[in-house]
Amino acid sequence: MNFQSGRFRRNLLSAGALVGFFLLWELACLVFHVSDLVLPRPSQIVVVMVEKMPLLWPHVVQTLMTTLAGFALGVAAGVLIGVVIGSSRLAYDAAYPLLVGFSSIPKVAVVPIFVVWFGSGTVPAILTAMVISVFPVVVNVATGLATTEPELEDVLKVLGASSSDVLWNVGLPRALPYLFASLKIAITLAFVGAVLSETIASNKGIGNVMMIASGNFDVPLVFAGLFILAVLGVVLYAICAIVEKRLTGWTHRSINGEVT
Repeated sequence: MNFQSGRFRRNLLSAGALVGFFLLWELACLVFHVSDLVLPRPSQIVVVMVEKMPLLWPHVVQTLMTTLAGFALGVAAGVLIGVVIGSSRLAYDAAYPLLVGFSSIPKVAVVPIFVVWFGSGTVPAILTAMVISVFPVVVNVATGLATTEPELEDVLKVLGASSSDVLWNVGLPRALPYLFASLKIAITLAFVGAVLSETIASNKGIGNVMMIASGNFDVPLVFAGLFILAVLGVVLYAICAIVEKRLTGWTHRSINGEVT
């Protein structure tokens, strides 16, 4: 391993900052005698997670599956809408105000509507995760397609390429960096939507566990739920970043021979 490499130094710095943050948190709680009802220590939270993991695990799986389902639906819908909007100036002008207006609606307001339509449980959580993750995908895909140089399109059409050929061979590959940028945002938003719905209209999932724990003033368990959500979010974000580098490595700058 090259200990002088920039990547190693960046990873070491990130790990040191993370460890330092939790150490500072632990010491602050001990020095200032912070009550567990206000802010539990990280060590207490870890103990709660380990002790109650057999009970928490089904809820973790429920939230993860709900989030992934909503994320997948949101990405599929977002890519489709983004392609339509990005490929047509008329569609862009007509649909974009509607998308902005829909995105401005607080998603907590749509959960009761989903409950009325589909009942409480998993379906409202999936739909909430979907609708909250659609907008960034639509915007980024449409922007990626709209930034394709008109001159390049004209040259390809002169050479005999159809509009669909330009879209598949130039537009969509050029939009990939924009797409993956939106995926890293959308996956975190999908967790927000799923957990939000679970706190309102579900008897399963980490959101429901946190709601019950807060009602019982079990603050360490609430923070344990937050830790679990944070870990899941970081893991899925990292997976998106790894896939992004594999597919769009040509868009990243190289520093000292390393892809950033």
